[in-house]
Amino acid sequence: MKRITNAFTFPIVMCLTIFMAIISGCTKDDDQSNGEKIAPLWEAGSIRNKIVTISDLHVGIDDRYSETVRNRPLLIDFLKRLQKTKDVRELVIIGDFLDSWYLPVFYPTYTDEELFYKGVIANNQKLIDEFKQVINSGIKLVYVIGNHDMTLEQKTLQDAIPGIVQPSQGARGLATYYTGDRKEIAIEHGHRYDVFSAPDRVSNKELCGNDNTILPAGYFYARYAATWVVEGKPTVEKKYPLVNKVPDKDDIDQSGAYAYYSLLAKVSKRFTPKEGLNEKIFKMHIAGFNDDYSYLDFYPQEQPDGTISGKLFKNIQRTWGTRQEQNKVKKPNTFLSAISGTINWDYYFEQARVQYLENSNENVNVVVFGHTHVPTLKKLTNGKYYVNDGTWVDDNTDYPEATRTFAVITTGDKNTVGLYMYEKNGNITNIGSGAK
Repeated sequence: MKRITNAFTFPIVMCLTIFMAIISGCTKDDDQSNGEKIAPLWEAGSIRNKIVTISDLHVGIDDRYSETVRNRPLLIDFLKRLQKTKDVRELVIIGDFLDSWYLPVFYPTYTDEELFYKGVIANNQKLIDEFKQVINSGIKLVYVIGNHDMTLEQKTLQDAIPGIVQPSQGARGLATYYTGDRKEIAIEHGHRYDVFSAPDRVSNKELCGNDNTILPAGYFYARYAATWVVEGKPTVEKKYPLVNKVPDKDDIDQSGAYAYYSLLAKVSKRFTPKEGLNEKIFKMHIAGFNDDYSYLDFYPQEQPDGTISGKLFKNIQRTWGTRQEQNKVKKPNTFLSAISGTINWDYYFEQARVQYLENSNENVNVVVFGHTHVPTLKKLTNGKYYVNDGTWVDDNTDYPEATRTFAVITTGDKNTVGLYMYEKNGNITNIGSGAK
């Protein structure tokens, strides 16, 4: 998807006008810090009725293995100005804050995950300190967990940022946060619905002899892709095992396995690190794993009995129903629909609609996701909204035109929703706004 989708279709090249109701005061100086004048993000009202959301910060343990380095000072600047914006009630970080997935396979093997996350915090201490100042300014700071830090214990983040609110997960590695005057806003990262990213304590249970193997297939793929990027994106010929026989459509089980194989076959061609397919490059001694694996252990292929599967995530199509149950998905779907939707960003809008906006058991007017890195704003015919607030990574692969994006939701008798980009010069571009 190469455009921001919303009810009014605002192509980014046309969205050069700053939304006046929000940022008409963005050039007004009202304070100083360390000799620098700090302006609010917009001319604020007298009531704290705005919830600001950001997501997918992806800060790392080493700047060589971090997706947010150039944008980190701009994020700190954004937070300083947010503190001066007096009608902001809450700042919600929607997942993928401290990144444990974007690591090359040659990063030293570790067994202490808490120590790893503390290393990420230490490598980004100035940013962490600025989040503390957000709380000190009177803004409620909330963190909703994502897939890239699904093994992060709440205490680790609480020790680093005292006062940060972390919604009860319900299921490990997942959380939904309800906010607004009427609890009419539902916020979650969105990885719950992603075959590759939803917590998986089922598929590798037999292989590893325990049900602590929460890391899903996307973790292995992310490590492989990060290796290729860190190595300078080499072009290396890879001969993946072929599955030549397409299962009969009536065979739901093997059709699902083939769909999983087909998707991995397609995306694996994109990343070609130097490491060989049979090399034991995944040295896994965390999260229930205690062995070394190759990419071919991960890659699905035809087995002697004619079925399609890998050693890791064996028969993954058979575990999706249990995973959804464990992950507390309100309205489960089929593996085939989930696998086909994983790389289709409209799939997440459909999940927001089905799980919340059109679910009679939910009283939600606005749903906010992260995860996809694709900033999106849609208004339904019933006046409800879906928004994805994008990402702050330096280079947004899935949407090159936009990074440093955020959403602003106004709560009250009715909601308004806006989607914005924080420019390098400190200006704010409106890239889609809800109807008034």
